[in-house]
Amino acid sequence: SLWFEAIGLTLVTPVYLVAFGHGAWQGLGVMGALSVAVMVWSPVHNSLFDMAEYRVTGRLASDRPQGMRVVHALSHEVTAVLVTVPLLVWLGGHGWIEALTVDVLLSAFYAVYAYVFHMVYDRLRPIVVPQGGLQNGVAR
Repeated sequence: SLWFEAIGLTLVTPVYLVAFGHGAWQGLGVMGALSVAVMVWSPVHNSLFDMAEYRVTGRLASDRPQGMRVVHALSHEVTAVLVTVPLLVWLGGHGWIEALTVDVLLSAFYAVYAYVFHMVYDRLRPIVVPQGGLQNGVAR
């Protein structure tokens, strides 16, 4: 999660600063707060998604096909909006419509970024099934 957010912040914060004319500290604070909120939400979402997928398909997250990776990334971004739009209004000084627009643009970027990041991550660090196997997606 830390690497995911650090790389994402490095890519998106300068664009946000230029687009909205915030000072560096305010813009970094807004993006940082969004990052923390999403870091808290991400493991919850990913665990629930992985367990549900395993129960339905018997498939591990590292074996997820491309189409399901798209569903995973999009479901993460859609649910994260519930947390991030109010933060954009409160910390970023945006109106609700502008905050939603900013969030949708950030979500579009992060959906593509999450797809690529997780595909690379799963290839570099695949899940290893213990000798006892799995029960409901959890090692025995």
